[in-house]
Amino acid sequence: MSGKLSHFDEAGQAHMVDVSEKPVTSRIAVAEGHITMTARTLALVTEGRAAKGDVLGVARLAGIMGAKKTAELIPLCHPLPITKVTVDLTPDASLPGVRITATVKTTGQTGVEMEALTAVSVAALTVHDMVKAVQKDMEIGGIKVTLKDGGKSGRFENP
Repeated sequence: MSGKLSHFDEAGQAHMVDVSEKPVTSRIAVAEGHITMTARTLALVTEGRAAKGDVLGVARLAGIMGAKKTAELIPLCHPLPITKVTVDLTPDASLPGVRITATVKTTGQTGVEMEALTAVSVAALTVHDMVKAVQKDMEIGGIKVTLKDGGKSGRFENP
């Protein structure tokens, strides 16, 4: 790492990074996170008894939409031609809560880490929205990039 932040110019002003000279490569990013809740709330989710409907199905779609809208939400992100987004929501009684993993792929000049992080975040927020009527103190956490591959910096894995 150079220690230089790429989203600031020499005068310290924020700007969008110029990726026009970067080669087009296949890129992938995986992010994960979770939302914790009581065992009672998790049972509502897993048994399909939430008043607003299929919590995990709606959250999966919301996460996919979030990935596609990342450039509209994060000011300096490039709009990218996303070629694949998967969002997996796995109930976990040991939390208790739901573990969320998003995988985003593209062929382009910059990576899709922000899209994967946004997908996880939006999916977690959607779970919260759909069951907040029965539990207001749920917690969202652990959101991080676990894999990034492609481009000049190569492969990064975060266990």
